[in-house]
Amino acid sequence: MKPMYLHNLSDGRPAKIKRSYDKKFRATPAHRASLPDMMQAAHDAIQGANVPVQQVGIHNFRLPLKIRTKTGQTHTLESSVTGTVSLEAELKGINMSRIMRSFYDHKDGVVTGEWMGKILRTYLRKVKTKDARLKVKFSYPMMRPSLRSELAGWQYYEVAFEGVMTHDGRYRRFIHFDFVYSSACPCSAELAEHARDTRGAYGVPHSQRSKARITLEEVDGKKIWIEDVQAHCLNALQTETQVMVKREDEQAFAELNGAHLKFVEDAARLLYKEFDADKRIVDFRIACSHLESLHSHDAVSVICKGVKGGFNADFMDFGSLLC
Repeated sequence: MKPMYLHNLSDGRPAKIKRSYDKKFRATPAHRASLPDMMQAAHDAIQGANVPVQQVGIHNFRLPLKIRTKTGQTHTLESSVTGTVSLEAELKGINMSRIMRSFYDHKDGVVTGEWMGKILRTYLRKVKTKDARLKVKFSYPMMRPSLRSELAGWQYYEVAFEGVMTHDGRYRRFIHFDFVYSSACPCSAELAEHARDTRGAYGVPHSQRSKARITLEEVDGKKIWIEDVQAHCLNALQTETQVMVKREDEQAFAELNGAHLKFVEDAARLLYKEFDADKRIVDFRIACSHLESLHSHDAVSVICKGVKGGFNADFMDFGSLLC
């Protein structure tokens, strides 16, 4: 029989390497000091091109975080965190756990733009980098009333706070917000009415569940709440999908869609008008997707505020707007 390195042989011969885990071992300061550190590796340890890496870090480490509502209450929500820093050309890599430890130092705070700025400054100091960014993603609950039955239910909104610290010391704060609504096609509605008027034929105009993704940048020193973003979307589009529905609510929703017919182009422009009027917002980009019930493809649109050097309409990830 051939020798085995990790497993005992059937003829009784032991493995060449003994595998065991010492539960009683404790790491002492001297032991920690003796451990190899890849950050001390020579420059020739770098594999591939010796160039800077714009972002390197960790994605989707999860923990409960506190989110404050506009009314002053606090929700503790399961959150997904992404933290990255830049890496200079002459460095082999970064200490990934240091990013996470820096975040945990502030885990008991309430998530705000200022709170994220503190963590990013800690990144810059501990990881010795020039740029850093942090994104915290969560589902935000809001109690929403029904249209006519006086019921109410929890609506959940996919939200992310993002902070970016640049090498020139500039700190930028972003909010990402997904709003799900119904879109009834104006053309289909006209054609259905034409069929009834000219031939007495009953037709149902097509409508579909749709999603708008709002990405906005706050003005320095200003605060826009999640509830404000939701209210802007609702004011612009009117036809948010419902949580609690009885027959009178379903009838009301049909009437609401009839009063607010919209193409995907209309949705983008309606949202633009609403967000452009809020002086707490320096810039924004809006991507809309109507998940067509007529076609086998979706109708999409993208619009941005048009700030020089700001957001552009370079958004192609429409698959992430499925709902």
